[in-house]
Amino acid sequence: MRARTTGAALAALVLTAGLAGCGLKPASAFVPDVEPGSIRPVAGLKDAEIRVTSKEFTEQLILGKIAVLALTVAGAKVEDRTNVQGSATARRSLTRGANDLMWEYTGTAWISYLGEEDPLPDADEQFRAVRDADARRNDLAWLAPPAPLNNTYTLVVTAANARKYGLKDLADIKKVPVAQRTFCVESEFFSRNDGLRGMLKAYDLAYGSSVPSGNVFQMATGVIFNATTAGRCVFGEVTATDGRIPGLNLTALADSRRFFPNYNPAITIRAPLLRRHPEIEQIFARIAPKLTTKVMMDLNSKVDVGGGDPVFVARDWMRKEGFVR
Repeated sequence: MRARTTGAALAALVLTAGLAGCGLKPASAFVPDVEPGSIRPVAGLKDAEIRVTSKEFTEQLILGKIAVLALTVAGAKVEDRTNVQGSATARRSLTRGANDLMWEYTGTAWISYLGEEDPLPDADEQFRAVRDADARRNDLAWLAPPAPLNNTYTLVVTAANARKYGLKDLADIKKVPVAQRTFCVESEFFSRNDGLRGMLKAYDLAYGSSVPSGNVFQMATGVIFNATTAGRCVFGEVTATDGRIPGLNLTALADSRRFFPNYNPAITIRAPLLRRHPEIEQIFARIAPKLTTKVMMDLNSKVDVGGGDPVFVARDWMRKEGFVR
């Protein structure tokens, strides 16, 4: 186990690992040897060709590798196509048939892909709505159950700024003087319907006035952590399962008005492939319930703070759970 690192050394480590997690360093397509555990070879999957993809950030790389390993040990011929840059690009690779399977988030699909404006606050209801809409419109299947982890957006602040301004909730943004209301965000969060401007509106703030445009800096996820801890911005946009939050002693602000949608991941798969190989659903029905927010934050931390490789982090977790040996 890597010794705990603090201060500037940890910030530097997080920056380096964060850049890798954001797709600036290609993810390896190497698949380590694993033997069957509770996931056994499935006769119907013998030599089935399945192209697995993922987005480019750490959590998606880990989830993608879990899918690759699970299907490989079940007997499929898996092509690892993980680490696609951009959510929309990864999604199109499924809808256009270039890839077959990936973990996707309910909130992302509902808002960004299906064009709905109002998220459903109940996680199960949101899953069913996304599943049914995607089946009708895109011939994509969502496998039940979704994982309980919630990769929703959150804003983080340093412990010092939390104390200085009394920050516990997004509603507390107003406590910070306008000149100091600085935000470090990803470009995707800046432009998404469920991102910055929508969040500000939900909390009675306006981009361009109560939050001046010059106070918003767009950058990569790893840089956001570094910039927030270094004081370049008061508020940093990250996801709630990111392992760097506790690693850097940051405080995640509560979303009391429940603006951010539920982002529970589930396997999405081209429906024709699932019809040919319905056994795939049972494989992931055993894996998904184990992926809680706490578990995912720990796995993300092993990569972004501990410097681990996503495929080995995925393999070690699957071994721990007995899915593979």
